[in-house]
Amino acid sequence: MCGIWALFGSDDCLSVQCLSAMKIAHRGPDAFRFENVNGYTNCCFGFHRLAVVDQLFGMQPIRVKKYPYLWLCYNGEIYNHKEMQQHFEFEYQTKVDGEIILHLYDKGGIEQTICMLDGVFAFILLDTANKKVFLGRDTYGVRPLFKAMTEDGFLAVCSEAKGFELETVKSNLRILFDNAIKKRLMTDRRIGCLLSGGLDSSLVAATLLKQLKEAQVQYPLQTFAIGMEDSPDLLAARKVANHIGSEHHEVLFNSEEGIQVLDEVIFSLETYDITTVRASVGMYLISKYIRKNTDSVVIFSGEGSDELTQGYIYFHKAPSPDKAEEESERLLKELYLFDVLRADRTTAAHGLELRVPFLDHRFSSYYLSLPPEMRVPKNGIEKHLLRETFEDSNLIPKEILWRPKEAFSDGITSVKNSWFKILQEYVEHQVDDAMMAAAAQKFPFNTPKTKEGYYYRQIFERHYPGRADWLTHYWMPKWINATDPSARTLTHYKSAAKA
Repeated sequence: MCGIWALFGSDDCLSVQCLSAMKIAHRGPDAFRFENVNGYTNCCFGFHRLAVVDQLFGMQPIRVKKYPYLWLCYNGEIYNHKEMQQHFEFEYQTKVDGEIILHLYDKGGIEQTICMLDGVFAFILLDTANKKVFLGRDTYGVRPLFKAMTEDGFLAVCSEAKGFELETVKSNLRILFDNAIKKRLMTDRRIGCLLSGGLDSSLVAATLLKQLKEAQVQYPLQTFAIGMEDSPDLLAARKVANHIGSEHHEVLFNSEEGIQVLDEVIFSLETYDITTVRASVGMYLISKYIRKNTDSVVIFSGEGSDELTQGYIYFHKAPSPDKAEEESERLLKELYLFDVLRADRTTAAHGLELRVPFLDHRFSSYYLSLPPEMRVPKNGIEKHLLRETFEDSNLIPKEILWRPKEAFSDGITSVKNSWFKILQEYVEHQVDDAMMAAAAQKFPFNTPKTKEGYYYRQIFERHYPGRADWLTHYWMPKWINATDPSARTLTHYKSAAKA
């Protein structure tokens, strides 16, 4: 076991780099080397050694006279290295089993090298002659290797996630988020922003207003919030709007108005998914308000962040960072069925164009490239990395920055009387037990399990008969045996609310 670490394309000073590399010192207590690559001011290796073989020449990065252009940082055991050496008659310079990687690479390239290695390993191979970096790891990650990279050429590699300089990652995220919003200012129409008072929409609104000022846009930014009386979203959005100085609009609606537009909403959505319909009512009504009462046409929002940054409360129950990563990627692939569908259809129904900077391909690609351990909830708080990233920015109030997750369909109503409960109470009188008993016969595909689901399905079938397969499955949280998609039904939410 050893600790390997490398940075390529870093502008940080040497002291910052050393501090970062020292975070994995426990992996190699016997010796440490920090080495810059000759001729490259922004490339360096760090190695923490547990001296198991070749006490004299076992330090790394490994370099041999025959290949002066190759640099290797390696951790693991190559069980067939002697057989390979004898078969190809390689001349070894050290007794380190990993040296075989240098010889095999020079002989047949990286793909052939990997195919011939039998063992557990992680390595960083730099080829200065061809200006290429290769990362290799055994199939199951017995020897770990993490990477973080950006499209502008920065690459960080380490045995453990803690070896990355967090400040570097946070700086990259801020830059990429700024750029994601800046490129979306392209329009001749007035720009507005949805503002629920949650973390995502607040960061978008604050950054957007800053960018509009820098672009010397003459009109004030209009922000829009919707909710019923005692809505936590309205209160939070008001705090953010006061903090950033936007021209803020609050839209109040009651349960009757929400129920009355269900038919219009489902027609616009082209889906009968329960959580999507619930969340769409507020977004449909606020889009209607924007079109009727303002001249804002291009509307920014925080969609996509929950899927990307593991913002849903059920991520607290993820069995492992790898499983959380898999779920995050699954949610992103299915956005077109759920959140993105909701955001597009409810705004488009009123002639508005939606823009979603969290789904910028450069920002999202970088975020997904970070080690899984960095992206999971931390200290009982979801989106911890995203919150930390903007901790010292003063973009939004601290209480909003660390505000717990609140689903949009829940946040628009009071905690005492959630929107999903209002809907369920109404539907109880619209769908009887006999209808539910025959649900499987009437709706054999995606059979609704609740009266609320049955009611939405009826409306959908009236508008789009025989098109139920447009929705492959209902949205539901994982790992918690939930029977309802609302976050307010979850144990974590209830304990957080009491606190």
